[in-house]
Amino acid sequence: MTPHALTLSLVPPLVALGLIAAPALAQPDWEDRHRDGLAAIVEQWLDAGHADYGSHSFTYWNEDGAVPEDCAACHSQPGFLDYLGADGSDFGTVDAPAAINAPIGCASCHTEAAHDLDEVTFPSGETLTGLGPDATCAVCHQGRHSGDDVAAATEGLDADTVSSDLGFLNIHYGIASAVMGGADLRGGYHYPDQRYAGTFEHVPSANTCADCHDPHSTQLVDSEGCMSCHRGVEDLRDIRMQHDDFDGDGDIAGGIHAEIMGLQAQLDAAIRAYADEVIGTPIGYAPGSFPYFFTDSNDNGVIDEDEAAFPNRYQNWTPRLLKAAYNYQAVKKDPGGYVHNPRYLLQLLHDSLADLGTVVALDLGGRPRP
Repeated sequence: MTPHALTLSLVPPLVALGLIAAPALAQPDWEDRHRDGLAAIVEQWLDAGHADYGSHSFTYWNEDGAVPEDCAACHSQPGFLDYLGADGSDFGTVDAPAAINAPIGCASCHTEAAHDLDEVTFPSGETLTGLGPDATCAVCHQGRHSGDDVAAATEGLDADTVSSDLGFLNIHYGIASAVMGGADLRGGYHYPDQRYAGTFEHVPSANTCADCHDPHSTQLVDSEGCMSCHRGVEDLRDIRMQHDDFDGDGDIAGGIHAEIMGLQAQLDAAIRAYADEVIGTPIGYAPGSFPYFFTDSNDNGVIDEDEAAFPNRYQNWTPRLLKAAYNYQAVKKDPGGYVHNPRYLLQLLHDSLADLGTVVALDLGGRPRP
């Protein structure tokens, strides 16, 4: 069987499972007219993360037998349909645990309820309206926390005193919508008396999710189109519209992505220095292990495999450390942030580093705030 025929053979069972939508009109010549287009779409979807049955995103709850209500809207297609009210339930809530191993398929977005969705409320409480097709993306790509949660958790506490009431607040994953909204959505923690970049508005032809990402494959639609304006570079990561040396390394030859990565590495070092010098309990970050920040029990500067376990999670949080760690994670969890809202991410990193620098000796010279 050819790959093309194999893809087409998957269509009926995918329709039966509700993972793709059946044709609206069962006309006799439907298959002939739509065979190639549908096959291409299914192939794109099967290669995308939304269809990855083996992903942790859809298998984490396998032992439990169901995805809980708090997670189901984004980690199970039946849960998303429940959230939309497409199954006859109330809109905006998930009423029951959802099926495991049910990735986000065509029926998630190609329903009347999804097409009608035009506004989304974010963890900060802010609601965006007039989103059009971007609304279905923003439901899940917004995170689970906002900087407001960090401010509320740390309010009234001494900045450098460990509190048993504090734990790490994980903004969650794939937070592109929150990052694009910047100060308007307050996805990151905003330090008092600082102003932050608002919604990042690109050019009219590249201002929505689907302008830049194919909705089925989620891949960039046309990176060469970006280069038609951003001339002189061959890689998106080499683009920069702000030319200051934000990370203070004396090198501005790279793109804005390099500046973000430079500041992020410096914030990582500053977080570890603060934990050592102020708290006295070493900390480290493990990118693939929840809840990401762990006690560096052997103080070797990295989290070893045996240290990246939940019982060894870092538990000596001060308000100052929590704010910096939250912003560090916010930047980590949008790897495309250098396109989505680079100035906002640079500001979060800069201010977190500067705040730690008020109590830990850090070389902060030569780093202009964006």
